[in-house]
Amino acid sequence: MSHTRRNKTQLLNRVRRLGGQVEAVERALMDEADCAKILQLVASVRGATNGLMAELIEDHLRNHVLGEHGEQAESPQEAAEEIMSIVRAYLK
Repeated sequence: MSHTRRNKTQLLNRVRRLGGQVEAVERALMDEADCAKILQLVASVRGATNGLMAELIEDHLRNHVLGEHGEQAESPQEAAEEIMSIVRAYLK
């Protein structure tokens, strides 16, 4: 069983909270809220996104590179290269 299936409920809850935060940004913009409030809301979205990404990266490394739960990739080098590519794209 893949780690995303094993943690599906937890991950979906995080994504739903993230969606709620994005909706709060939209509402603030629609209501012409103070820019400082909007910036704070956007910072919260970024923090939530970073947290989700960190959790997924950690689970990927533990499961597919280190093979902690018997799901090690055929080539840990390829799995590591894949995650490095994803991290590079995320940080752009």
